Amino acid sequence: MNAANMNKRSETDWARIDVMTDEMIDTSDIPPLSDEFFAKATWRMPRPPVSITVRVEPEVLEWFKAQGEDYSRLMAGALRIYAEAHKNPTGQSRR
Repeated sequence: MNAANMNKRSETDWARIDVMTDEMIDTSDIPPLSDEFFAKATWRMPRPPVSITVRVEPEVLEWFKAQGEDYSRLMAGALRIYAEAHKNPTGQSRR
């Protein structure tokens, strides 16, 4: 992980996003959800998180903290994305 990339500010115009209403958002490229989609859908409730201790580089922690008070939730989300991306088709770790 490159520390310089961790410190780059977002180029997103968040002020413009904040004032947008639902009607202003273009969703024309999103296909409608089919009955087949809903037939296969399952309801999943999140399980309560567990507390652990993890060692991370100081600049990684500082970057997450700079994102706001809910930085630990963001870190957990990043770990979930990584874990999901590295599962094999059986749902197990690739290692």
